[in-house]
Amino acid sequence: MSAVTHAIVLIKAAHDSLDGLGEVLADVDGVAEAYSVTGEWDFVAMVRVSETERLADVVAAGLAKLPGIERTHTMVAFEVYSKHDLESMFSIGE
Repeated sequence: MSAVTHAIVLIKAAHDSLDGLGEVLADVDGVAEAYSVTGEWDFVAMVRVSETERLADVVAAGLAKLPGIERTHTMVAFEVYSKHDLESMFSIGE
């Protein structure tokens, strides 16, 4: 069983590209979710890939090259913790 690589990608977009960009981000293969956010960054994309090598394809060849994307900042997760996963593990048999 191969481990899934998780990454959080912060995205700065051109002001005139904000409308509709969230849906475009979410449609990129490897992007599990895309969020519009407040603050310095405009979007956060949650990336999940089955092979670490695919991360470069998703971020550099996919997200960063989309029209309207000014810059990205990628953080690769070492470990993933999820309350949802823990709850489902302890609810077996209920």
